[in-house]
Amino acid sequence: MASSAIAPTSAHFINNKELSLSALSPSSPSISVQRCKRTAKMSKKISSVMSPQQFERKPATTGSVKTGMTMTEKILARASEKSQLRPGENVWVNVDVLMTHDVCGPGSFAIFKKEFGHDAKVWDRKKIVIIPDHYIFTSDELANRNVDILRDFSIEQNIKYFYDIKDLSNFKANTDYKGVCHIALAQEGHCRPGEVLLGTDSHTCTAGAFGQFATGIGITDAGFVLGAGKLLLKVPPTLRFVMDGEMPDYVLAKDLILQIIGEISVSGATYKAMEFLGTTVESLSMEERMTLCNMVIEAGGKNGVVPADSTTFKYLEDKTSVPYEPVYSDAQARYLSEYRFDISKLEPLVAKPHSPDNRALARECKDVKIDRVYIGSCTGGKTEDFFAAAKVFLASGKKVKVPTFLVPATQKVWMDVYTLLVPGSGGKTCSQIFEEAGCDTPASPTCGACMGGPRDTYARLNEPQAS
Repeated sequence: MASSAIAPTSAHFINNKELSLSALSPSSPSISVQRCKRTAKMSKKISSVMSPQQFERKPATTGSVKTGMTMTEKILARASEKSQLRPGENVWVNVDVLMTHDVCGPGSFAIFKKEFGHDAKVWDRKKIVIIPDHYIFTSDELANRNVDILRDFSIEQNIKYFYDIKDLSNFKANTDYKGVCHIALAQEGHCRPGEVLLGTDSHTCTAGAFGQFATGIGITDAGFVLGAGKLLLKVPPTLRFVMDGEMPDYVLAKDLILQIIGEISVSGATYKAMEFLGTTVESLSMEERMTLCNMVIEAGGKNGVVPADSTTFKYLEDKTSVPYEPVYSDAQARYLSEYRFDISKLEPLVAKPHSPDNRALARECKDVKIDRVYIGSCTGGKTEDFFAAAKVFLASGKKVKVPTFLVPATQKVWMDVYTLLVPGSGGKTCSQIFEEAGCDTPASPTCGACMGGPRDTYARLNEPQAS
């Protein structure tokens, strides 16, 4: 998709003053940021960030004038069967996909049965995706019972997409089991442009990488969606993040989102849509775009979204046969604020305790003692994340000095770690490089230590450590 179709050059903003390029604080990377800030009084002119000023269009005398909409507004308008939506409106939204897992599924099912009846049927058995992934490889009986409840409900309701696991001793014996829900959703073709995807997990916003509205909900909302297929949502205003420039060596999408969160804080996008575009975003793979959208919740965001393009369509070619229709922000769409970044000046970043917005340059933290390393989760357990880690180990040529745990997100990622050759490695796979570096053997695919879970969860912290 041409950049002009994704990033129109005449987008207007609710805020009508611009800040000139400003340097960040001394502790921040040397990177230019431009932001449109809120003003107390609206001018009669609407400034354009990327084109000369234009005079405000006068209302038509024959009827209302359609206002341009952002991607998020367009998706929700389509899903609510409205021709026009504005931020702050409450609308009933038809849901395309509902996802739940072993932590929140049992509670969601209980609420569904309480409110719709013990013998009620779900609104659409083909639009519900149930993925056990959090507390899986454990001897904890209650955790295992949660998976049993998922299985019983899926059989009762004839759920089409239930990724079951029965043999906990050998995950490869479970052909249906996938692993971390957010990565599995993408790999199994449940993420499609223009759709609405809701999930009982805060990081459901990961799927916004596919140009869809994706956000996390609670078990009460999920119970209602199971029966009704729709949910009352408030339309969020949109923040626009334009990132341009070539990515420097060792800089990844995780650095991009940490830079943004450090800039706006962990509450800077509270109940707002975060729209990502620019030449840097266009150059990202789908996995990297997923990382970018994955962490909008760490900024308080309602959802993150990336315009679908040829990269998106190619990824989906062999993953879904369901027809979809992407949408793009209008040229005259209204944004709450815009932030601009020159990514060519960015350096690898670290989020120091205790908050994701406690941003620092990685090189500034070189003397911090680390007790253990964990590579995994929905944010960092994808194939490209392990390739990036292998690249660091190769460049170092040294063995690890602390326990280093590896938890691939899904069965597919686990296979990639053992089979795909790392470029520039002389024909080695990630697993070979990790073994030579002294890392732990790649574990069974789950959320692993990310959520904590039972005390026997692999790599779980059971005492205070710097990880």
